[in-house]
Amino acid sequence: MLPLLAFDTSTDHMSVALQAHGQVWVHEGAGGAQASATLIASILRLLAQAKLSLPDLTAIAFGRGPGAFTGLRTACSVAQGLAFGAGVPVLPIDSLCSVAEDARSGKQPQETWVAVDARMGEIYAACYAFDGDEWRCLVPAALLTPASLNARWRTAPPSAVAGSALTVFAEQLDCAAAQRWPLALPRARAMLPLAQRLWHAGGSVDAALALPVYVRNKVAQTTLEREQIRAERDASALAP
Repeated sequence: MLPLLAFDTSTDHMSVALQAHGQVWVHEGAGGAQASATLIASILRLLAQAKLSLPDLTAIAFGRGPGAFTGLRTACSVAQGLAFGAGVPVLPIDSLCSVAEDARSGKQPQETWVAVDARMGEIYAACYAFDGDEWRCLVPAALLTPASLNARWRTAPPSAVAGSALTVFAEQLDCAAAQRWPLALPRARAMLPLAQRLWHAGGSVDAALALPVYVRNKVAQTTLEREQIRAERDASALAP
């Protein structure tokens, strides 16, 4: 077990985990705007519990997104600052793959769609396949409306879906036949095995080269866009 620190602030949930000496220490807390004020303090508390300092780590893993703009910038900047100061590399982890890993149970092969609320009536979605040892991305992360995601699923119905969009868009997503994990999140504990595999695959980067993955290129909708989404939601609610 490599000494690794992992954290994700891509959603309204902040998650931090530290592994070393055959043990794992975890902190879960409020994300969003609070993460920028509490993330570093939470990391330092876990290091103190484990009796480790930052230079003792093999690498620092952070959730690179997609997700909330502010949260992604917070995670990336903290990872860069800590890694640069400690002289250790960074492991950028796909936040949606972390959701798939959080939902996984056992070693059996499986294919999982991840659908996470992206706000503004949209969803961050991607599909991953687990072969019993590691995950492979089948459909890269995209920003979709519920209607466009349903269109994809009509062609190839999902067998499993994980993520917050299952709750937020419960009446709009057509995946009733799939196994579902609506409470799955990009938890740091789930990031640790992904980070360890990425390390062994040579996927670490210099702190200066660590970057978030945004997918969305705007942070607000026009009045017309909001009205259109509201109309689509009302039409879906009235549909038989």
